[in-house]
Amino acid sequence: MIKKTLTAIVVLLVLVNISCQEKYPELEDGLYAEIETSKGTMLAKLFYDKVPVTVANFVALAEGNHPMAAEQYQGKPFYDSLTFHRVMDKFMIQGGDPQGDGRGTPGYRFAADFSPELKHDKPGILSMANAGGINTNGSQFFITEAPYTRGNFFDTNGNLKPCDQPRVSCHSVFGELVKGLEVQDSISNVEVVNPRARNHKPVEDVYITKVTIIRKGKEATFFDAPKVFEEEMPKVEETFRSIRDEAKKKAEDLAKKAKEDWLKKNESLDGRRIDSPTGMAMIFTHESDGVKPTSAQRVNIDCAGYFEDGTLFWTTWKEIAEKNGKYDERQDKAGQYKAFTMPYNQSATLVAGFREAMLNMKVGDKARVFIPYYLGYGEAGRAPLIPARTNLVFDIEIASIAE
Repeated sequence: MIKKTLTAIVVLLVLVNISCQEKYPELEDGLYAEIETSKGTMLAKLFYDKVPVTVANFVALAEGNHPMAAEQYQGKPFYDSLTFHRVMDKFMIQGGDPQGDGRGTPGYRFAADFSPELKHDKPGILSMANAGGINTNGSQFFITEAPYTRGNFFDTNGNLKPCDQPRVSCHSVFGELVKGLEVQDSISNVEVVNPRARNHKPVEDVYITKVTIIRKGKEATFFDAPKVFEEEMPKVEETFRSIRDEAKKKAEDLAKKAKEDWLKKNESLDGRRIDSPTGMAMIFTHESDGVKPTSAQRVNIDCAGYFEDGTLFWTTWKEIAEKNGKYDERQDKAGQYKAFTMPYNQSATLVAGFREAMLNMKVGDKARVFIPYYLGYGEAGRAPLIPARTNLVFDIEIASIAE
């Protein structure tokens, strides 16, 4: 009886697939998802050759045979009758949540694979929604209406982002609309509950009525989604770590070379030098007879921060801001061109390289300091001011001991 039922299901899927192929005779060989909605039909090409795990996840859910899906979702199309629960004009539409509120899952989480070739660079990009990190993906996906570079796995320099860290946005692109951009646009324009309160749920539900997977050509026909998912998914995080570690080693080597170049470039500064094994380097531009603070004291610090090319990005000195064309009247009116206070110990809330330099200084000392990215704002940087993996240079002065 079970064999007869399975045979019937296979025959039905084949017939549906043939019917869809006849509907789209112009399609080139490949794997496609026909997404029928209450606003019209979209057709997406799936990049199964570049991100097989993510595509396999979507296909297996759509066809009701995902090996990790919860029992209540087995044996039936997962996406049929779900809604687009979050829509934002000029940004994206998001769906695939069985709860309809952005918190639902198909009963599991997985690590989505990624490709440097696939980017959120135009409208109609199909990508995975997640809760942050590479291993929090489930069934939810979104379709872009505009470029979304922040969601790419790789930065603008081609470097893999620290996608395993909090608040780093990394979403796996796995398809692209080849038909139905106007449908995506119509969905994004529906009235939502309260955009000011960040509630972008449509007032009137927009349904995914049916998702049908279309296979054209030999390779797509034999793409076994459940098998691909089970065999390839465990390798994704290992691949990510391998690429990340290789990139980190390369970046650290470049930072070391940048420090050496910086020290050579500043040979004219004849003050005492500290070339720390941590990667921080500093040159004293003035050494005073001031006191060495104790770890129980707090100090007032003036500084100016620069990128390696000499561009000023922040300072406590008004005259330095004016000299570099970075004077901010609002900052001045707020009284922020002044020394800031920090404890003179390891608890100081400063990036590691700055803190190390500070603890080598006395009251009245001035120093120019090179801080490699990994002792600064790290792999992620500090948007929008500090890009990822950015080496920094600071002029620092310990102005006084705080009262």
